[in-house]
Amino acid sequence: MKEREWLQAIKPKSYRQPSVIKGFGDDGAVIKPPVGHELVIVTDAMVEDVHFSLDYMSLYEVGYRVLAANISDLIAMGSRPLYYLVSLTVPSHYQVQDMTLLYEGMGELAKEAHMDLIGGDTTGGSQLMISITAYGSVLPQYKRLRQHAKPKDIVFTTGYLGEAGYGFDLLQKNPSHSNRFANQHKQPKLRLAFTYVSENLTRLALNDISDGIATELNELAEASQVNITIEADALPIHPDMQHLSKNKQLKYALTAGEDFELVGTCSNEEWNKLEDLCNTYSIPVKRIGTVSSMTSSTPQVFLYQNNQAHLLTSSGYEHQ
Repeated sequence: MKEREWLQAIKPKSYRQPSVIKGFGDDGAVIKPPVGHELVIVTDAMVEDVHFSLDYMSLYEVGYRVLAANISDLIAMGSRPLYYLVSLTVPSHYQVQDMTLLYEGMGELAKEAHMDLIGGDTTGGSQLMISITAYGSVLPQYKRLRQHAKPKDIVFTTGYLGEAGYGFDLLQKNPSHSNRFANQHKQPKLRLAFTYVSENLTRLALNDISDGIATELNELAEASQVNITIEADALPIHPDMQHLSKNKQLKYALTAGEDFELVGTCSNEEWNKLEDLCNTYSIPVKRIGTVSSMTSSTPQVFLYQNNQAHLLTSSGYEHQ
């Protein structure tokens, strides 16, 4: 696959963002971020047979999903997605039309997020690898950092938990499986509107759920130097997963990850406002716990279940 031929195939005909001064066609892109905003820069990569398999995903779905992982990080920072760069390592047996499908998957989500592809690079190699660097902008006062959680805050999450992990297991058993959960793994639905809905809140700590909320909550607690307690019965699990055992549901919800929902904290005083705003814009949001001061030398996260507190580590929970 010749790089010049490939670049011509993917070069955008126009740009959505007026801040793009120069996109494709030079040694680098030139952008002018919105006045008064700060740039948020994230990056993520996916490698064939490590992060995805073409046994159960199309190249279109792979493109969608790798860009989704980057956009989810931008949302969790409180930023508005703007642009992205794509670097590919492509084995020789792939053709231009194959990679066009990959970019079409990215393009569908980029259109929804109002993002522009502004450049990238292509090299040969033994495994297909897609690396994306994405950019967003945020006003300084609206940054949503992990360190923003405070005692007495409400802990919340959007959407349902464990859907993508359950979908992944279904696809391992039957690669042609097609239902809500398999689709959530392959083409996760992002909370793009959350950034706009929550802009006027004074303070939020946010994490996107890429590694499971057990990990995400421990990252929030560590960054903010607080304790967090969540209620097992409050975790939002889709009704169509209720046939699974309670332990299986809990494992998916806490540790499966890749739902790309949001988990975060806000002040008790602003919780009702956030809940009302999310309901107005059809963003499912649920209170699942509270933040408290540290009771030991290190931050801790607890899962409260059956009137007992369990220490919740990044890998799961244990009786405390």
